[in-house]
Amino acid sequence: MLEKTTTYAIKTHQAVNHKYGDQGYEFHLQMVHEVAEKFIYLVAEEERENVLCACWVHDIIEDARETYNDVKKNTNETVAELAFALTNEKGKSRTERANDKYYREMQETPNAVFIKYCDRIANIMYSKKQGSGMFEKYKKENDNFIRKTFRPELLDMVNYIETLLENE
Repeated sequence: MLEKTTTYAIKTHQAVNHKYGDQGYEFHLQMVHEVAEKFIYLVAEEERENVLCACWVHDIIEDARETYNDVKKNTNETVAELAFALTNEKGKSRTERANDKYYREMQETPNAVFIKYCDRIANIMYSKKQGSGMFEKYKKENDNFIRKTFRPELLDMVNYIETLLENE
């Protein structure tokens, strides 16, 4: 299923010409997947395949015009639930899009916070490497982000995020 999901995610993002900086969006999806593999020991063994698949489709509803049912049809219900939980609300700003409802639904969906942390780690690493202004934005948002997403079982990931955000 992982191979099928990976292909679906890459083709779908390519079809809408979705980019990550000057890279194809699959570059970001691969980074998120690699972060998940690094921390997968924090996920119950029987849930790992669905979590790794969901890393590939975590932005597909929000960014590639797919619906929950499209994701479910191309993957399974668990992966679709994760993608749906990780889809921002409508809004004119980052704050409006990542509102309390968004964080509450993420918290209520098993493993969604794990995937969001993988996404955030990938974004922080990329923005830091690129010297992007987003790095400072992630740094500024971090206390609120961690407060709204914190799960004690993911403390290793929280500590990793905080280490990435430290000044060099």
